Amino acid sequence: MLRFSTFVRDLGSMGKTLMFVTALFILGIAVGWYSTGALAEIIDKQMGGIREIGESLSQSSNPKWSFFVFIFFNNSIKAVAMIFLGLLLGVLPLLFLLINGMVVGFLVHSSMEQGNSLFDLIVKGLLPHGIIEIPAIIIACAYGIQMGLLVMGSLGGKGSGEVGRRWQNMFRKAVTGSVWIVILLFVAAIIESTITYTLMRG
Repeated sequence: MLRFSTFVRDLGSMGKTLMFVTALFILGIAVGWYSTGALAEIIDKQMGGIREIGESLSQSSNPKWSFFVFIFFNNSIKAVAMIFLGLLLGVLPLLFLLINGMVVGFLVHSSMEQGNSLFDLIVKGLLPHGIIEIPAIIIACAYGIQMGLLVMGSLGGKGSGEVGRRWQNMFRKAVTGSVWIVILLFVAAIIESTITYTLMRG
C-alpha cells in the first residue's frame, strides 16, 4: 500500500485534479506578481513574519539544523493537514494553494523591484529545494480537493455500497500520499537548509 509505485499510480488517476491545482498555483503567482494596495500589504505582512522567523533561526547555535527542523515540520504538518482538511468541501486546500502562489509571485516581483538578481533568487533561492517542495505541496492540495469532491459526491446518499468503496479507496490513497509527501518534504528541507542556505548566504 505504501510503495512508491502505488503513489505514482494514484497520481496518474488524479491527472485532471493535478492540472487544475497546478493552474491555480500559477494563477496565485500571477495575482501575487501584480498585487497592489491592501492585497500587497497583506502578503507583505506574511513575508515579514517569515523574515522574522528566518532571522531568529539564523541566530541559533546551529542555524542549518534549526532551519531544517522548522522547514520540515512546518511544511509537513501543513501538507498533511491540507489533505484531510479537504473533507471541508476542498475549500482550504484551494485557498492554501492560491495564497502560497501569491506569496511566491509577490516575493519574486518585489525582489526584482528592489534591484536584486532574479537569477540568484530563482536559481539559488527557489529552484534547489522548490523543484521538490512545490510539487509536493501541489500534490497534497490535489489530494485535499479530491477529498472535497468525494464529500460533495456522497451528499446524495445513494449507492451506499459504492460510496463506501470510494471512501475506502480515497483514505488508502490519502495515507499513501501523506507518507510520500512527507518523505519528499524531508528531502526538500535537507536541500533548503543546506544547499539553498549556503547559496543564498555565500
